Amino acid sequence: MSGIIGDNTSESSGSIATVSGVTTSSSDPAVDTNPSGGVGTMFVNSTSGEMFICTDSTTDENVWTNVGDGTGDIQPFIYQGTQSGYTSGSGDPTTSPANTAIEKHSYTSDGDATDWADLSAHRSYAAGHSSATYGYTSGGEPTYYIEKFPFASATNSVSTGYYLSTGAAARNTPGTTSDENYGYTAGGSPATDVIDRFSYSADGTATDVGNLLQSQSKGAGASSETHGYHSGGVPYVDTIQKFAFAASADATDVDDLTTTIQSATGHQSSTHGYKAGGYTNNGSGYTTGADSIQKFTFASDAAATNVGTTTVGRSKAASGSSTTHGYSSGSGQGAAGNVIEKFTFASDAAATDVGDLVISRGYLCGQQY
Repeated sequence: MSGIIGDNTSESSGSIATVSGVTTSSSDPAVDTNPSGGVGTMFVNSTSGEMFICTDSTTDENVWTNVGDGTGDIQPFIYQGTQSGYTSGSGDPTTSPANTAIEKHSYTSDGDATDWADLSAHRSYAAGHSSATYGYTSGGEPTYYIEKFPFASATNSVSTGYYLSTGAAARNTPGTTSDENYGYTAGGSPATDVIDRFSYSADGTATDVGNLLQSQSKGAGASSETHGYHSGGVPYVDTIQKFAFAASADATDVDDLTTTIQSATGHQSSTHGYKAGGYTNNGSGYTTGADSIQKFTFASDAAATNVGTTTVGRSKAASGSSTTHGYSSGSGQGAAGNVIEKFTFASDAAATDVGDLVISRGYLCGQQY
């Protein structure tokens, strides 16, 4: 390699020595490998011979593009999906037919969902989570274990054999969030204030890592890079709460939604959390459909603002987020049970109908890839 990168590389030893103007290390760079030279800096792994170029220089969130075999780029985890959204389960067990379907719809083009796979058993009121490779379902009823299915193939979901921290007992309608390494649930029914998490790297029982401000269920979740958010819920509240992913800690009060709300879908762009649809209290103890789309910023603690409306009043739907849009699928309310709709993150606007589920259903959860 002498003469390609520099004169101080070693051919005879079969390894790459330190190269002037190029960072060398025995391991790959990481997102927090901050290059002093910024974009264009070369990084060479002296063990594998792989070479990386910094293509985005942002402190602790750098992107290192592999210019060796062209795979294995080093970049921050993106929780939003880039390819597909999924819906899992359905039906109020007391009023609706049981269904185990996992459906898939595209994030790159509008269109109807297709039948992808099945859950291991019927469940509704569950929480949906997404790692980089698997979709997870936790809690719900009438089964309570954590199960998962691969995004890479149309393979049925299987039980991990483990449960949320409350064990093999009812825990439905929890809020849901995720970071790169863990799935989180917050609250649930019977009424609890527990925030718990389970690992994506090894199957196991979820652990209790904190508490919400009060016991509640049916809140909408959202995930920033550093915090999980929980907004609204039952009892009827308009509170937005957040808890840190980096440490086991209780949630804190961020600010408020524009209305009290429950059973809404939760979404996230890279900068904002969203809630869409849900039920709101009309003042007489009866609930009516809410069609508002609200957003709040991750950069500071501030109240939500109304930014659009759903296509119809809807609740108990599956939520999903691509890098550009928020998606809601199905509904446990009204005539929207088969509708897939989306709203854009780039501007404040109403949602649009972009396709249909294979089966009209509600009380379901969502995943994204």
